[in-house]
Amino acid sequence: MMPIEHVDAKSDARLGDYIDLTDVALRTSFEAEHGLYIAESAKVILRALRAGHQPRSLLMSDRWLPRMSELIEEVASRFPDTPVFIAEESELEKIAGFHVHRGALASMQRPALPSLTDLLKSDPRRIVILDGVIDHTNVGAIFRSVAGIGADAVLITEQCADPLYRRSIRVSMGTVFQVPWTRIDWQRDRKILKAAGFSVAAFALAQDSISLDELASDPPARLAIVLGAEGGGLSDLTVADCDLTVRIPMAGGVDSLNVAAAAAVAMWALRVPSPISHIS
Repeated sequence: MMPIEHVDAKSDARLGDYIDLTDVALRTSFEAEHGLYIAESAKVILRALRAGHQPRSLLMSDRWLPRMSELIEEVASRFPDTPVFIAEESELEKIAGFHVHRGALASMQRPALPSLTDLLKSDPRRIVILDGVIDHTNVGAIFRSVAGIGADAVLITEQCADPLYRRSIRVSMGTVFQVPWTRIDWQRDRKILKAAGFSVAAFALAQDSISLDELASDPPARLAIVLGAEGGGLSDLTVADCDLTVRIPMAGGVDSLNVAAAAAVAMWALRVPSPISHIS
């Protein structure tokens, strides 16, 4: 049996992992320092478990306890010493900083990221690179598209939002746990990609760009697509470092799509049968 412990105060030291989950700046530094992330809802927590991630604890309200029996049983079968903290709904809201209505929260041990060299050993054919995409919702949506459409991996620069931030995980529906990804240093790692035979395509509005239709008509065997931050897009220096520049043809006087939508459109047009299976 897993230990089920009732808690009744935000000041309880055992609840430190869950304090003020809506404070992005605080959570970003806290979670990195303590090597954890927060998963929300039974479905997402189960996906994390089935991807091999280890829970530190669970937190839920007392009224959700009966409906979380499947989740608790699965955690108990894999990690029987994991504590389950139970709190009144009013106290749970004070702890987390919002009304927890998806049943359960879990503090999970953050896994170590692979190096780019190790990630390339799985022979990916399509890679998505996010350069400075800072909106967690967009990051989560892109991971969901990667998993669903069939790109093989995601690389993110140091300025990019954390894919394991609670909102990113929720929007991705937990697919972030199955998609291979890592952080990169653009100046160093773009050379590793090119040495591995990847063509690198910047998605940007530029006069010398080719259309997505042109690229999709005869795509390279190994292709990395680079997408930039909301609003400003990719820098001129990043675009200059890529092998080609691509635009998505638009109509109706619109010049571009939201970055998550653009990623989905590009992946669909450039999809190939993938050697990697993300979802277990």
